[in-house]
Amino acid sequence: PALSYTWIFNNNTLDLQEDSRRFVSQATGNLYLAKVEPWDVGNYTCAVSSAEAQHRVWGTPTALTLRADGVMGEYEPKIEVRFPETTYAAEGSSVRLECFALGK
Repeated sequence: PALSYTWIFNNNTLDLQEDSRRFVSQATGNLYLAKVEPWDVGNYTCAVSSAEAQHRVWGTPTALTLRADGVMGEYEPKIEVRFPETTYAAEGSSVRLECFALGK
């Protein structure tokens, strides 16, 4: 059955509908943050739901803190693609293809 991923930030559900810096992958459940800001600091918890099983499971909270030295590390530029080489879809259905650009 399909799973749905939700992220909770400091005990409040993140509303990412119109957020251009944060995105939740519904394929993997990963939360992506572009350009972390001081107000992003806090505790993040992932909740996974299954509509068919009518059940929700909560992950362990993960703390996000800013480094005091301001160093973010070096990341080589790359494109992460998370879909198979061929994707099949029925006419009229919806398909989600996720692609992320990473790097500095």
